[in-house]
Amino acid sequence: MNRTDFRTPDLDALAQEIIPKQHFEFSTETARDRFFKDTRMLDVKQHVHNAFRTNPTSMLDHMIGNLALTGTEDLLDLGCGNGFVLEGLRPHLADGSITGLDNAPAVLDAARQRLHGTATPCSWIEGSADDLSALGDDTFDRVMANYMIHYVPDLSRCFTEVRRVLRPGGIFQLTTDRTDSMLEMYQAHFTALKAMGAPEDLFRASPKGRLSLANGAPQLQAHFEDVKTVTWQDQLRFTDPDPFMAFYEVGHNHCCASSEPDERIGEGFLRELRSRVRAQVVKAIDTEGFFAVTKYTGSFLCR
Repeated sequence: MNRTDFRTPDLDALAQEIIPKQHFEFSTETARDRFFKDTRMLDVKQHVHNAFRTNPTSMLDHMIGNLALTGTEDLLDLGCGNGFVLEGLRPHLADGSITGLDNAPAVLDAARQRLHGTATPCSWIEGSADDLSALGDDTFDRVMANYMIHYVPDLSRCFTEVRRVLRPGGIFQLTTDRTDSMLEMYQAHFTALKAMGAPEDLFRASPKGRLSLANGAPQLQAHFEDVKTVTWQDQLRFTDPDPFMAFYEVGHNHCCASSEPDERIGEGFLRELRSRVRAQVVKAIDTEGFFAVTKYTGSFLCR
């Protein structure tokens, strides 16, 4: 098997069995006021994705390769978060410029601090990705939207705005997941929920199902003449349950089960849920040598 091809017939069959058709949906206000009121969620995800990956090419390398930068481009990052991606990308724009936009003040400030002092000009805008009215026509050579598009209220308006601010010949890179990405985490989660007799509406897929690698192309093709899909895979492997549990609890809000207040789900419920998930992870480590989390992700490149 190719070291960077982690798909197997068994995993594909398991995905059909495990991943629900319905997915969670969260408002931009929920994302701003709960998920990104600080940088904890992003910090945990970014650490785990780097520390436990087995693909020798990082997701950041994948993104940079897609953008085909020469060093002089003006780049806009929609939903720039804490600036983790921009920090790695910045040396490739030594003679260009960076504009970061995010609607969450806390993570936007973290990005500002992260890139403070760099010689690459950086500017920061607090706002929504479907309202780029502060930006002029034909302003950017590259626009990115990485793992955030499912929070944008009006996708059609967002893509219309991106088309407007993108210069002729420019590239819009939208990065997202397949809905069966991180299947093993969801399997452990749903197995625990089922054993607990949890409410049926908690059995939902990732909110990225709103625009995933499976359904995103037609939405983008309504706004861009050329839409190309470039996939990327990885497999996170854990020999200690603790970093995975942080990834599950903090990075993914118990696979979204604790994303919003729910009177049915108290701390006792979540404590039992974590205990049951952890037991499955420990069993896999004991029998297989590690607990694997397989990532199916990638980017749409739009021109």
